[in-house]
Amino acid sequence: MMNDIQELWNNDAVPIVLRSTETSPFGRKVRMAIIHLGLEGRVTLEPADTLDENDSLRLQNPLGKMPCLLIGGEALFDSHVILEMLDTLAGSRKLVPPSGLARFQALTQTRLADGITDAALLIIYEGRFRETNTISKRWLTHQRDKIRRGLTVFEQSPPDPEQVNSVTITLASCLGYLDWRQPINWRSEFPQLVNWLCEFSVMHPFWDATERKNK
Repeated sequence: MMNDIQELWNNDAVPIVLRSTETSPFGRKVRMAIIHLGLEGRVTLEPADTLDENDSLRLQNPLGKMPCLLIGGEALFDSHVILEMLDTLAGSRKLVPPSGLARFQALTQTRLADGITDAALLIIYEGRFRETNTISKRWLTHQRDKIRRGLTVFEQSPPDPEQVNSVTITLASCLGYLDWRQPINWRSEFPQLVNWLCEFSVMHPFWDATERKNK
């Protein structure tokens, strides 16, 4: 299948579309990867509305979730799959180590950063989709504890901000989302990560390039 995807990717007549939004943290890490790997010239960003029953996203990804990458007739999701595919297409293996313990350590750390984002999203959804009198404080505390435990791991051993890989771009996207939604005041609790994000954002122009325009 990869040979087929490579042929489609190299065929300029085949449109390549990323279904996502500027505010999606999972879409943002894919957009950062695309820029870092020098693939942005082939990809068009097309917004999606996950709550719109008529949005074609639900046909492209039956789960109706972003991001979803369309390459010709192929629809690929979620962000983990897309990153792996982009890494292979670029012929670089820069984002995820190809084998060995290092690969699975990177995948685990990447999933940890995504899990923090997932917990933040669940906090937002609790307020968005429930009536005020049915919001569970216990549930919110449960998710905030996940966020704090996950951030503590990265606070104690942050990745190298000079490196661009699945761990660093996922963590950066996560922290950017926490800055926006503020499920906890992470900046006051995790000063090493504040410094880390500052260094990462200065070192890599794709951080500003993928920042949402409407803050």
